[in-house]
Amino acid sequence: MKNIHFIIAAASVLLLSACGGNPGSQASAQSFDDIVASRRSVRNYEAGTTISEEEVRALIATTQEAPTWANTQTTRYYVAMSEDKVAAVKELVGAGNARNTANAPVMIVSTFVKGQSGFGRGNQVNEVGDGWGAYDNGLSNAYLILKAREQGYDTLIMGMRDSDGLRALFGIPENEQVMAVISLGKRASDPRRPDRKPVDEIVKFY
Repeated sequence: MKNIHFIIAAASVLLLSACGGNPGSQASAQSFDDIVASRRSVRNYEAGTTISEEEVRALIATTQEAPTWANTQTTRYYVAMSEDKVAAVKELVGAGNARNTANAPVMIVSTFVKGQSGFGRGNQVNEVGDGWGAYDNGLSNAYLILKAREQGYDTLIMGMRDSDGLRALFGIPENEQVMAVISLGKRASDPRRPDRKPVDEIVKFY
């Protein structure tokens, strides 16, 4: 009889797991296509959202899986989580972006170390030069925003920013190029999906 009870209990646990009984199973059950399809550039964030340092660390750890030139891993992140630092960053992204990110609880500054990605023995390998650092930085940020969506959060990548102000705020060294500021929070509404160009317009097969 005890064996029967054990088998029933075990079956119940398996059934709950399969049906999403685990609170964390909803995020892990998403397919990659689901995550990509639901990602948006969000400009309206839910007030009162809190995000833990542990969750942000998981985002940053995911970016380390992105490919980089000769594994140089030149992307760096500066994360504002305290109220004063978040407010200071929002003052440096322009009035429009400040309104768009008003309730975002986390602001992330993305940079890359110059003179490494795209270089060999101190010389640039081809005409792109430090453009490869920007390329790798973009790949890293792509991993970040998709991981954020898997976690149930949303992002906005901002190119309008006061790089000198951000450099002073975080003590960013001169050998790093300030790239984007990324807001992190939870959407207050679902943005419309902008139209995409037809695939045949962006690819040629030979």
